[in-house]
Amino acid sequence: MSNQIIYPDIESLVAHLRTLDKRYVSLFAYNGTGKTRLSMAFKEAGKNNGDADTLYFNAFTEDLFFWDNDLDEDIERRLLINKHSRFISGVRNLDMDNKIRPLVNRYSDFNFLIDYEYKDINEKEYWAVNFIKEVVVSGSPENIEYIKISRGEENLFIWCFFLAVAQLAIDRQVEYEWVKYIYVDDPVSSFDDNNTIALAHHLASISKAGNGEVKTIISTHHALFFNVLHNEFNNRMPKYFLSKSNAGYTLKDTNDSPFFYHVSLIKELHKAIISGSLYTYHFNVLRTILE
Repeated sequence: MSNQIIYPDIESLVAHLRTLDKRYVSLFAYNGTGKTRLSMAFKEAGKNNGDADTLYFNAFTEDLFFWDNDLDEDIERRLLINKHSRFISGVRNLDMDNKIRPLVNRYSDFNFLIDYEYKDINEKEYWAVNFIKEVVVSGSPENIEYIKISRGEENLFIWCFFLAVAQLAIDRQVEYEWVKYIYVDDPVSSFDDNNTIALAHHLASISKAGNGEVKTIISTHHALFFNVLHNEFNNRMPKYFLSKSNAGYTLKDTNDSPFFYHVSLIKELHKAIISGSLYTYHFNVLRTILE
């Protein structure tokens, strides 16, 4: 690949990514470039007569998990899971609680139980997660159930759920033999630096496992996450800076200049200042530079 190529539309960019003969690929792009749209277009391109080939993590994956806050009684708060997604459906009989729990325990101290037969007041069926924390009451430990965990802990649980499923795909579990690609888009937006480093290390570890049947593509706007991946793969992962303009999507190989994206972000802010057109994502760009 030449140092920089412009793709006129997202479909041509997806087609290129699918032809890359690489086990791992990472993309850095600031917010507003269209990373989530790219991940969905990549997933759609892999469909054939209703069958899919991509296991993906992005904002749509997170939307499969949502809260029942028990507004009437304010007692039993549950995180509900849309069990009809193909991402979810393969794990029902695979002892997921015990696959997820060791991952969660790496990063936090809450526990959980999954009810696979839960029905809401309208008789709609979900999987329901009961979160549990141990607290000290009158000098004795006590488990408090149905707690509302923080947003960061919630995202951590969802991420660990995904990692457990990704591991099944990489291990070629029969329910996930359809997976040829794992596409991960911005998994660490709400994590602190320590968890960001740990999660990048863990993602790299499972991606390097297996026999290479499953390819991994990772896109992020998070500079620290991108750099940790760069170090974890020891230059074996092609790294690209993705940007968008009126001409289309530009993919720049950053293997020879891994910090090029900082320069590009500064240039983007400079253009915004000159034009006077400031948008929300420009503030995210500034935050990324400062990080």
